[in-house]
Amino acid sequence: MAKRGGFPGGMPGNMSNLMKQAQRMQRQMEESQKELETKEFTAKAGGGAVEVTVTGKREVTKVKLSEEVVDPEDIEMLEDLVMAAANEALRMAEEANSEAMNKMTGGLGLGGGLPF
Repeated sequence: MAKRGGFPGGMPGNMSNLMKQAQRMQRQMEESQKELETKEFTAKAGGGAVEVTVTGKREVTKVKLSEEVVDPEDIEMLEDLVMAAANEALRMAEEANSEAMNKMTGGLGLGGGLPF
């Protein structure tokens, strides 16, 4: 007669290996995230007149403006250039984060909804 229910004697070998792999992957993702947080991503706009640097934590750490882009008569253009450079730098950080997640998950798409 066949046994029903649970796994007598503890976890089967495959389940144990799966748990070990999951724990290893979690450690690797944490290490990768810490590494990404220390990286900087710089983007330019207006032909290099505006430069914005962000970290992998998505924090702006530097904004550099060329003198010729600072025109008191056209503040809107400067605002647009700063915004464009900041958005591009943030996009670069997000892309690096996605690439790291894809390496960890082997392209399984497991990182899509995770806040890394």
